Order: sequence, then C-alpha cells, then structure tokens
Amino acid sequence: MSILIVGASVAGIRTAQALRMRGFDETITLVGEEPHRPYDKPPLSKEMLVAGGPAAPVPLLTDDQLADLGVDLRLGVRATALDVAARRVSTGVGDSLPFERLVIATGVRPRRLPGTDRMAGVHTLRTVEDAVALRNGLVTARHVVVVGAGFIGAEFAAAARSHGASVTLVEAQDVPLAHILGAEVGGRLAEVHAGAGNTLLTGVGVSRLVGEDRVTAVVLNDGRTLPADLVVVGIGASPATGWLESSGLPIADGVDCEADLRVVGTEGIYAAGDVARRAHPFYGFDLRIEHWTNANDHAGIIAAVVTGAVPPPAQIPYVWSDQYGHRIQIVGRPVLGDLEHLAGSVAGGDLVAAYTGPSGELVAAVVVDDPRTLMKCRKAIAGRRSWTGLGLVAST
Repeated sequence: MSILIVGASVAGIRTAQALRMRGFDETITLVGEEPHRPYDKPPLSKEMLVAGGPAAPVPLLTDDQLADLGVDLRLGVRATALDVAARRVSTGVGDSLPFERLVIATGVRPRRLPGTDRMAGVHTLRTVEDAVALRNGLVTARHVVVVGAGFIGAEFAAAARSHGASVTLVEAQDVPLAHILGAEVGGRLAEVHAGAGNTLLTGVGVSRLVGEDRVTAVVLNDGRTLPADLVVVGIGASPATGWLESSGLPIADGVDCEADLRVVGTEGIYAAGDVARRAHPFYGFDLRIEHWTNANDHAGIIAAVVTGAVPPPAQIPYVWSDQYGHRIQIVGRPVLGDLEHLAGSVAGGDLVAAYTGPSGELVAAVVVDDPRTLMKCRKAIAGRRSWTGLGLVAST
C-alpha cells in the first residue's frame, strides 16, 4: 500500500515519521515544493531574524534520521493537480505520481498587498528565502513598516528592533488580535511594542506603497505617509488548495475532513496541518488551525488510522509567540468564552488571562513566561473544569 504525501514541512514530515513509528514499512513518497531539506518554520520569524541569530533554519530531521525514514523524498517539486479517480497527482516537472493513499499537507500561503509582487523591499514571511532576504535587508534598513500586528508582524517587529531600525506597525483593527483575544487582552499584549521603542498605529489601513522598482514609503488610508525602505506584510494566510480546484474535493476554508482527517466523501485521502479543516472531536464543530503543534497532532492521527490503530485523543489548540524576550502562550479557544480574569503584563512577564464558558468552565488562557500556570490551564480546559481552582490572583 503506497502512500504519497504532498507537502514536506512539519505536517508532511511528521506524518511520515508517525507512519514508520506505527510499523508502516511500505513505500512512502514525499513531495515538497521548496528545494531545501525539510526545516522548521517557527524559527523563521524568531531566532533567524534577531541580531546575531542563526543564519540557517533548523532542520526537521538530521541526515541520519532522514535516511532511516526510508522515504522517496522529491524536493523542488510542486503539485499542480489531483485526479481522484485515477489516483494520481500531477506535478510542475511533468510527473504523474500514482498513489493508493494520499496525504495533503500543503499548508498555507501568505496574503500579499495587491500590486506589490515585483516591488523590491516588500516581503512576506513564510519560507527560508523570505527569512534570509529580511535578515539581509535589516542590516541596512532605517525605516521599517510592518503591515499587520498579529503574531508574525509582532515577532518581526521585535526582531527588527534588535537591529536598531525605526519600526512602525500598522494595524487595521483598533486593537491588535482583538478578534481572537478580545480588546482587553489584545491591548495588554500591544503595550509591549511601545515599551520596546516601536510605534503602533491602529484603526488604519494601507492605501498604497510608493516607489518605482523599490518601496520608499507607505501611504495610509487616512492620508499619512510613512517613510519605508523595508516593508513586511503580515495580514494572514490562505490555505494552499489552488492545485486541488479541479479535483472535486470539498474545499472552502481548507480541505474539509472528518474527525479522523479523511477528506469528506473520499477513501484513502487525508489532509493534515494548516490546510486541513476537520470536525474537531473536543469542540464538536469544524476547525482549521494554523498552529505548529496542530500539524504534529494530525500526523499521529493519520498514522493511527492508516495502520488500523486507535487514534490518539484530540488535543487542545495551543500556540506560542516569542516577542521582545518574552514567550506568549495561548491554549484553548478564547472566542468561545468570556474574559473572566486578567492580571499582569507582557513586560512584567506575568500576564495571565482566563476565559470561561457559560458554566464557569475554563475554555482558554493566555499566559506569559509561566509554563507551570500554562500547564494547569491546559489540564483544566481538557477536563472542562472551573477556572477557580487554578489559584490565580485577583485581576489587575
């Protein structure tokens, strides 16, 4: 039984590893669009961009681990179409790859500002090439503008500040991350930018960029003009499903999957990681989660299903962000509850926010620099327990 995995980042590599750990000893073909050996994505916006940080990405596997995995790894190969009936995937190099089972792990693609594809100095941050270009640009950049103050934008802004550049973040929402965390918590997280010497402009969007071949300024939709010799766009991402448009698979916001990650209406076809939208067993409704840990969880589920084992239990969503020397961690789904408790700050390294459901059960938490409290919250959420037993101090 051959397995074809399309996508050689975290979800794809971890799926291959999980299959081998489950005893699957048949052919695994792993196709990756990028030419590089598989590498970890989180360090691209963190360690690689900080002044004095490593110049190369962190590999997902050592050479020995990759050899032991025994996969047919094809790098620099882009999937272009899927024929479900023929059980084949077409590629940009002219191959037609057969499969008995297929894992779709193509992730997401960052959104860009219209008309900026060929303008030098304007970047997104998703690949090692992006990180290297930004690392080089920060050496001489004097005026940096970050469009979007979500996690990618905030992480980049922190890294840019370490190079001594003047950094301005432009955020369309009145409060960054308010749609995820609420205005109160989003506001506390945003305070760290000013404390580090960066400028945060909220409730305003970008009208256009100025420059012929290279960006020189950013014009906001309220008429203000910001000088810029380097612009980073962090306005979210879209599932990389363009190559599946003619396949007949159910695609809306990602690839629609059952709880076991089998693509709805198919046999032997699965999706994993950022691209997969599945019926989440813990919540009882469909979710697509763009988290590193989610990709690892999906790998274990698919490997169990393929080998006939019992899938591991559903994990609570978790994400972290490193900014200005602090680790911000989010567990659960804040949008499912009301803010019950808020204390501390990012700068102080003691921020804790707790969100509760209608029965007082903890549904989510935001914690800064406190792994012990984070673990307590994770266990309480998984057990659908009240937040009151966590020993949190009064809100401030």
